[in-house]
Amino acid sequence: MFPCLAIRPRHVFCRVSLCPKAPLSQRSPRFPQLCCGKERSYLASVYAPYYSAISGRIRAVLKKRDYGAKYTQNNFITAVRAMNEFCLKPSDLEQLRRIRRRSPHDDTEAFTVFLRSDVEAKAIDVWGSQEALTRERNLRKEMEKEYQESRPFNCFYMVCFSKPRSGKRTTFLQGPGKVVMVAICINGLNFFFKLLAWVYTGSASMFSEAIHSLADTCNQGLLALGISQSVRNPDPGHPYGFSNMRYIASLISGVGIFMMGAGLSWYHGIMGLLHPQPMESLLWAYCILAGSLVSEGATLLVAVNEIKKSARQHGISFYEYVMQSRDPSTNVVLLEDAAAVLGVIMAAGCMGLTSLTGNPYYDSLGSLGVGTLLGTVSAFLIYTNTEALLGRSIQAERVQKLTEFLENDPAVRAIHDVKATDLGLSKVRFKAEVDFDGRVVTRSYLEKQDIDQILTEIQQVKTPEELENFMLKHGENIIDTLGAEVDRLEKGLKQRNPELRHVDLEIL
Repeated sequence: MFPCLAIRPRHVFCRVSLCPKAPLSQRSPRFPQLCCGKERSYLASVYAPYYSAISGRIRAVLKKRDYGAKYTQNNFITAVRAMNEFCLKPSDLEQLRRIRRRSPHDDTEAFTVFLRSDVEAKAIDVWGSQEALTRERNLRKEMEKEYQESRPFNCFYMVCFSKPRSGKRTTFLQGPGKVVMVAICINGLNFFFKLLAWVYTGSASMFSEAIHSLADTCNQGLLALGISQSVRNPDPGHPYGFSNMRYIASLISGVGIFMMGAGLSWYHGIMGLLHPQPMESLLWAYCILAGSLVSEGATLLVAVNEIKKSARQHGISFYEYVMQSRDPSTNVVLLEDAAAVLGVIMAAGCMGLTSLTGNPYYDSLGSLGVGTLLGTVSAFLIYTNTEALLGRSIQAERVQKLTEFLENDPAVRAIHDVKATDLGLSKVRFKAEVDFDGRVVTRSYLEKQDIDQILTEIQQVKTPEELENFMLKHGENIIDTLGAEVDRLEKGLKQRNPELRHVDLEIL
């Protein structure tokens, strides 16, 4: 009767019945398709309250949270913060519920926190009322304000005479500190003998050399202060430490060389050209210059050896180490002593021409030459230390190495907005936006769980409330696992790159 249907395969003829159907829990409710409009409206009125009750129940359980409103019931705070903000004593916290959380510091794996709501309730119980607690807070704030206002009067003493709190006092007599102390002793002696030679001979070049040694001595004393303060531990007012004190001291040193060294040398040279004065015997001046050449050369050799050693440790050349001002204190000593050696040679040459010709103008030109040399050194120091204080990035090769380490991790999809800046003292701050692979993070969590137990929990889920509790429990644990993954990556970066001191990986 229907030959066109007889030749069709059975699975084609019955394809409607073979289509897979969704589980009952996932099917959308449907009303019977009746022809009569009155019957349709009647059944709709009967079923509507039933379906609206179920949908309302689900919406009540899975109600969206208003993230714009203030909510602090799930906040954790540390014991120190609880005592400072809520005016409590350690004994007040003994009866509160303690919660162990991952530590934000590398030296400890976990630490104890308290629920903020519990601390607030305890504070009101201790002080009697919210008003009494507020009065105590205000009183302590006033005391803290008075203390902060009195600090400026003690700042000079704290900076100049306070001991480094890091306990690294031996650092001052090693590396850059040793170079600076040797330079202070030698330049101080050179200044004394050059000053005697200038008083005896009246040579403008010798005066410039004496001023040069005085400027070097003062500036290196400033460098010693910068080194001693740079090893102090970070504090709440300076969370990234005091390592920039070396750059600040070197910057001020450069300005001092320009003002006191170059300025006075130029002034004395110009006055010698305008009002030439006859000079006495220069024999003693030559002897003192020869001794100064030997002593300055010895200090220069100490600085060169220290820079070569540090450059090898950083894997860069001597020239790159100096130009990038990796160690500003040693850099200043190197350049000052190099200028001192050249200045001694220049002054001796000009004084020799004056002795041979009897013309004092050569001596004045030597003073101008020494001043120009000091001005060049000061300009270089000001430029390099200013660049360092502005937050200079590390080399592109090192940034690429850090980025590749993160990208090679299975939990990382991509790395964006990478920033790596030099903090001084061979310390680097690294920051990056990390796009994590959610499947890998979830698998990392599941590897530590009993899968059979999770399957049993899933099978026991019958109501929306049970489903919500199940998702909240494992969702919170997965978020903790994500935080642990961030800690693992940060720890790996620091272990492979000891110069990293502050690593900030932001979840994208």
